[in-house]
Amino acid sequence: MASHRRPKQPSRTRVTVLTATAAAAVALTSQAAQAAPKQDKKDVKEQVDKLYEEAEQATEKYNGAKEKQQKLEKQVGELQDKVARGQEELNKLRNGLGAMATAQYRSGGIDPSVQLLLSSDPDTYLEKASTLNQLSGKQAESLRKIADKQRTLKQQRQEASTKLQDLADTRTALGKKKDEIQGKLSKARNLLNTLTAKERAQIAAKDAERANRSSDRVDLGSEVPDSQRAAAALAAAKTKIGTPYVWGATGPSSFDCSGLTGWAYQQAGVQLPRISQDQANAGTRIGRGELKPGDLVLFYGDLHHIGLYAGNGQVLHAPKPGANVRYESMDNMPFQFGVRV
Repeated sequence: MASHRRPKQPSRTRVTVLTATAAAAVALTSQAAQAAPKQDKKDVKEQVDKLYEEAEQATEKYNGAKEKQQKLEKQVGELQDKVARGQEELNKLRNGLGAMATAQYRSGGIDPSVQLLLSSDPDTYLEKASTLNQLSGKQAESLRKIADKQRTLKQQRQEASTKLQDLADTRTALGKKKDEIQGKLSKARNLLNTLTAKERAQIAAKDAERANRSSDRVDLGSEVPDSQRAAAALAAAKTKIGTPYVWGATGPSSFDCSGLTGWAYQQAGVQLPRISQDQANAGTRIGRGELKPGDLVLFYGDLHHIGLYAGNGQVLHAPKPGANVRYESMDNMPFQFGVRV
């Protein structure tokens, strides 16, 4: 017969505990929501600007590693060519000595010293210089040439091996810098995406107001360049106003800061080093009061940013990721010194 007992009801104590636990969970959720308020757009902009600055610092280091890689690749190629040519010369010298030995054999036997040279380990012979007096003058001279060529080849192979290792290390550093730059730019984009479209538009408007983007709205004064080179470089840079900043770019359709200054001076017939820190040594350093249009201007303590002085306290530069080549007041950045190329 089926049981008709009523199901056991939870005790009052258990109900109280469950209720208290649920209340605590709600309270914690509320606290968590209050602990992570939406970021203020001013804070976001400051963080983004900082990330862009750090990305530019990394970009100049990337540019330096890229330049070093290109130089090393050229040096390694030249060394490998030298080694190949040297090996051919060595083979010819050995073949010549072999021809002597063949002639000796046909005329009545091979000199024991030459036999040793033509053995499976001829290098051993070269260490026994005392036996050279057993050879003819022509054979001895050939052996000396072989010994000199072998020493040269050994040095060149060691140098090429060192350069190849340096090249491998440089390529590794290049990859790390590339990842660092892309990581910072990605983080900046993610921060901007936390803002509303209206807030992003307001930030862009303020940035446009802070930096004059059009030459029609900039008073460059009446200052005159110090040289035709400087005038030509500045004129070339002016044609790139509105061109986007792209890290690692050297033109003509996009630039980073040192890419723009290098390209501009290249149009004036002057080859500048690739990175801003090296361009800082491309001429005579001058103070702010001595600047003339077309002079290079360096910013920040580590000199990671560079532009062209445009006149009346304005710099023409490729400013940062997300921005275009433009004029901007030098007061917006910590000026260090100018350089007259």
